[in-house]
Amino acid sequence: MFSNRNRFHYYFVPDKFKHKPCFFLTIAIGALIGISILISALIETVSLNDPILSSLSSGGAAPYNSADSHFLTTPTQLLAVLHYATSAVVPQQSLEEIKVTFNVLRSISPCNFLVFGLGHDSLMWSAFNPRGTTLFLEEDPKWVQSVLKDFPTLHAHSVRYRTKLSQSDELFKSYRSQQTCLPDKTYLRENYRCKLALTGLPDEVYETEWDLIMIDAPRGYYAEAPGRMGAIFSAAVMARARVGPGVTHVFLHDVNRKVEKMYAKEFLCHKNRVNQVGRLWHFEIPPASKTNTSDRFC
Repeated sequence: MFSNRNRFHYYFVPDKFKHKPCFFLTIAIGALIGISILISALIETVSLNDPILSSLSSGGAAPYNSADSHFLTTPTQLLAVLHYATSAVVPQQSLEEIKVTFNVLRSISPCNFLVFGLGHDSLMWSAFNPRGTTLFLEEDPKWVQSVLKDFPTLHAHSVRYRTKLSQSDELFKSYRSQQTCLPDKTYLRENYRCKLALTGLPDEVYETEWDLIMIDAPRGYYAEAPGRMGAIFSAAVMARARVGPGVTHVFLHDVNRKVEKMYAKEFLCHKNRVNQVGRLWHFEIPPASKTNTSDRFC
């Protein structure tokens, strides 16, 4: 059996760093720098008693209480600090954009967080939701395998999309003519008649009530790409189907692009938008039972 140190090294250290004697000395120095940068960047909005960052606070430690187990550092948090402290690769979103989602996560974590896309910021999002469920959906199966090889604590699935960006205008104009696309009749699983419905997702997606949904994928910058039409539509359907208390927080990135903006206004609704920072829009979508619209999303 592995010792505790070797167990951590085997499971949580990327393969490219294994068996290098100087690795942990470099990591120790880098981690201290990374933690300092992280705390200083977020210090204006975060208390060190916060559930997300409390494990990074070392001063004035109180006696351990089993009721506080939620605040203990998770393997994903450790791996995130290690990764970002030693990598030149940065998340796709700006710090100000990240803070929008971060502030919501720190207020309701642990929660159910669905992310369309698997990228350089995935470890960060997962670490921000300790002991919650964070699921990533990615269009490229080879990329999923590559990321999970280095970061096995992440929870991700590859998915296939039925649309192309070149179809976005036609789908937008025609969706109302299909009954199973209408808000009072639509659903996702096996809804093959509605081309905007994401029908081939893992069962876990359909069976979980998501508190936060981040849409930062699939690709939507060339004609043959899937585009985010289906992701935006399906996020709206999931949010409207909520039966638990509260709202569903939906975060849409790249709203500077025509399709993202057009579909957001149609399905996520301008009245539900509560924040805009950079290229990110934040929506709070109530359940359909709390709205007065049945034949339109907005």
